[in-house]
Amino acid sequence: MSSERQICYNFINVPCFLRDLSCSSKAMVLSGIKIIELAGLAPGPLCGMILADFGAKVVRVDRTRIMTTVDVQGRGKRSIALDLKKPEGAEVLKKLCIQSDVLIEPFRKGVMEKLSLGPKDLLQQNSKLIYARLTGFGQNGRHASKAGHDINFISLAGLLSNFGRKGENPCAPVNLLGDFAGGGLMCAMGIILALFERTHSGKGQVIDASMVEGAAYCSSWLWKSQKLSLMDKPRGENILDSGAPFYETYKTSDGKYMAVGALEPQFYDRLIEGLGLNSSELPPQMSLSDWPELKRIFTKIFASKSQAVWCKIFDNIDACVTPVLSLQEASRYPHNQDRGSFITDEDGQVSPRPAPHLSRTPACVSLARDPKVGEHTEAVLMEYGFTREQINALQCAEVIELNGPKAKL
Repeated sequence: MSSERQICYNFINVPCFLRDLSCSSKAMVLSGIKIIELAGLAPGPLCGMILADFGAKVVRVDRTRIMTTVDVQGRGKRSIALDLKKPEGAEVLKKLCIQSDVLIEPFRKGVMEKLSLGPKDLLQQNSKLIYARLTGFGQNGRHASKAGHDINFISLAGLLSNFGRKGENPCAPVNLLGDFAGGGLMCAMGIILALFERTHSGKGQVIDASMVEGAAYCSSWLWKSQKLSLMDKPRGENILDSGAPFYETYKTSDGKYMAVGALEPQFYDRLIEGLGLNSSELPPQMSLSDWPELKRIFTKIFASKSQAVWCKIFDNIDACVTPVLSLQEASRYPHNQDRGSFITDEDGQVSPRPAPHLSRTPACVSLARDPKVGEHTEAVLMEYGFTREQINALQCAEVIELNGPKAKL
């Protein structure tokens, strides 16, 4: 990555471009870790990107005979195009894994075993390999071999039933909870835990990352709060799920929205103050039977002014009231700009910077465009010890594709 434009963040969170572009590897927490990521959708690419952001050298293994990829999380990675269905392709992957620390595979149960690339095959050749299996339903159980998507995973985790307003169908929160929180993020945590354990044992292990279980684990508070008054009522009638007037979104006069999270009494009092109301003329905050009427009142008042005006009012009042921003607006929001919370790559694409912030070994993000499929096939194979003759033979057999510049010998 040293040849690419990069950006680092110091402990006071102010972005600083490196003069020699060598922010690198030496300063990052995952420096020297080699990761092979088998191309997949959503959660696997996020997992690999997190590890790359913090210093790991990630090689994405794409399929051959495809010109483009829907993976938009290729930041900091290199791509090789390899046909794993051919025995020669499987052998190439084995050689890569012998010299690597981690393999991330996103396929359904049994796919890798059919290719003779399962954990037994690879760990036998590299006992230090961490084999991360990221699937929806996990490696065992009656659904282990079934297909599914985020909405299916969070439905079986008991979570989807909690999302949505009163009287409406459950509504999935895009694919953030199952794919990304329960999948990619939890798998990355598992890999880091396994890497830490390996410093003591010297041995790798298999990670079974199920998105059903990962999403459920991320939602432990929801599970463990069922006996509390916060979440003991039907969907849409609780404090945190749109039941309460003081934890809700309200439309403004210009068609935008404000988010209200005035849970505690002191913040609720400030909300009432900012709205220009008199608390003595209103029912008590926790009078559930009056919540519909309070919502009606708040809705009418918020609709009387624009979002910008409400921002000016509540910027000076600590009431837990903020504007609802689009993705584009979030990157331009003053607080986020103060912290350098978003980055822009060389193609002009804006995305969040890595989190959390580490004071001594900060993330150092590549600002180069995402790799094209097979762009680094030749360079990566030569780095892993393949000769020019071997690479030519693999190309002639259509086991690999070379879609990038020739490596310099």
